[in-house]
Amino acid sequence: MQQSHAYNDTSLALTTEVLDAKARKNLSWQDLADDTGLSLAYVTAALLGQHPLPEHAAKVIGKKLDLTADSVARLQIIPLRGSLAGVPTDPTIYRFYEMIQIYGTTLKALVHEQFGDGIISAINFKLDIKKVEDPEGGSRAVITLDGKFLPLRPF
Repeated sequence: MQQSHAYNDTSLALTTEVLDAKARKNLSWQDLADDTGLSLAYVTAALLGQHPLPEHAAKVIGKKLDLTADSVARLQIIPLRGSLAGVPTDPTIYRFYEMIQIYGTTLKALVHEQFGDGIISAINFKLDIKKVEDPEGGSRAVITLDGKFLPLRPF
């Protein structure tokens, strides 16, 4: 039977345990995602407390991190999602916040013009990030947010 968290306390403790083991074993997020059958972004989000892992993936990661059976079971619990409150202070997260502050209304206008009234789902969603070389020097981050459009249904 699926279980669900009601508070973030247990998720935070599990995330801390995962991060400690990941650092101790010098593993990358990709190392952890390998052999789970899931995307890098999904596994990373799950291990940071934002998604449950299917049993197979939880067991694969549990073995890689030497987690207890209890911790492997807790990786499968549906979390209380959302990790940010207020304006983020971490510079990397803040830049995403800044992007939404600047381009949020543009994205909203374009979505509504092209799709109609509705939202883009963060549940039926795919995320990808790639590092590409910038022709002007350095690197660029190409981030793809791929969400299903859910139209408003009057009732």
